[in-house]
Amino acid sequence: MDMSPKDYQQYVKQKAKKSPLVKDIFFAFVIGGAICVVGQLIQNGWAGAGLDKEDAGTATSCTLVLLSALLTGLNLYNKLARYGGAGTLVPITGFANAVVSPAIDFKSEGFVTGMASKMFLVAGPVIVFGTMASVIYGVFIMLTQ
Repeated sequence: MDMSPKDYQQYVKQKAKKSPLVKDIFFAFVIGGAICVVGQLIQNGWAGAGLDKEDAGTATSCTLVLLSALLTGLNLYNKLARYGGAGTLVPITGFANAVVSPAIDFKSEGFVTGMASKMFLVAGPVIVFGTMASVIYGVFIMLTQ
């Protein structure tokens, strides 16, 4: 079949299933919000256990990363992400999932060459970009004050 790129794009557009955008946005909002509510409940629990606000926030972040890694290892986080979409990516739990998932996928290649080297396959660029953006922003703030 000989098609021009424009004809091919039209063909793909005809065959592609329409994305249920409103439904996707709704579930992203609900699932992302539910993750944040769980995080708030965890923070309230840490504060109730006697931690001050800053320490409770740190303990909450660590707890959410641990829960996300555990749910990823049990293949439950991916099932949640199937419905929640971007709602599961935004909180800190999405970052933990992005680190743990490749590690699990490549564990058969060995500890160093598989798990350890592939662990930051997805999260590595995010860390680099975030670090560089914060440095550039910090220099900009320092020069403008």
